[in-house]
Amino acid sequence: MKRKTVCMALVWAGFVLCALPSGAESLPDWFLPLRDAIYEQKLNADEVAVLYRDVKAQAEELSGAERLVMLSRVEYMMGRAYQYEERKEEAASRYDAGMARAEAALKITDSAEGWQMLAENLSQACAVRSTMYAMANGLNVEKYAKKALEKNTGNTAALFMIAARWVYAPSPFNNIRKGIQMMQDILTRNEALMPPDDLFNVYSSIGYGYLQQKKGADAKVWLLKSLEVYPTNKYVRDLYGKI
Repeated sequence: MKRKTVCMALVWAGFVLCALPSGAESLPDWFLPLRDAIYEQKLNADEVAVLYRDVKAQAEELSGAERLVMLSRVEYMMGRAYQYEERKEEAASRYDAGMARAEAALKITDSAEGWQMLAENLSQACAVRSTMYAMANGLNVEKYAKKALEKNTGNTAALFMIAARWVYAPSPFNNIRKGIQMMQDILTRNEALMPPDDLFNVYSSIGYGYLQQKKGADAKVWLLKSLEVYPTNKYVRDLYGKI
């Protein structure tokens, strides 16, 4: 029963959180339009696919583990675009490809980014596949995130994945107060250096947590902070409308 509880918490977190690959490392400029398109949510999945193909071609020009990790990121992004539109089979295919690239990268170099991308893709694969798949694989999300932190304690995407499960898991499996505190700790230690996507993820998740606690004034502060980063994000705008 304990294993089931943890798995379902991870699956729930994977379904609703907007965690996108970033980490503490610097990403190439040619990747950023794809990342920002996912957060801005102005384009539909078919329009995002045009960016996906262009960015994937750029990633293919890299070599070794760096190439594979970047390809994993690209597949993850396209998966998210499909997932937003409930095109689950297409999303699952992209997440599978992302996991395969991350696993191949880790065989070359045992890196924080490789483990992070394996966790990111698996988290969302659990969300779009069957409950049986999620039960069999959900525990590995946190396991892989922790491996990323072993390599780089400043990997804020990994820190976020670990904290998010406590906020997004359904009752009685959540611990919203704990999750909010963990996310605020991430900001205390890393906020000045965090990329915009990680800031958005943490801000919006704290806002979501307060909203679940029916603390509308607190939720409003954090949701507005996240909208300062990506003003057109439909997920947060919808949350804000519930206050």
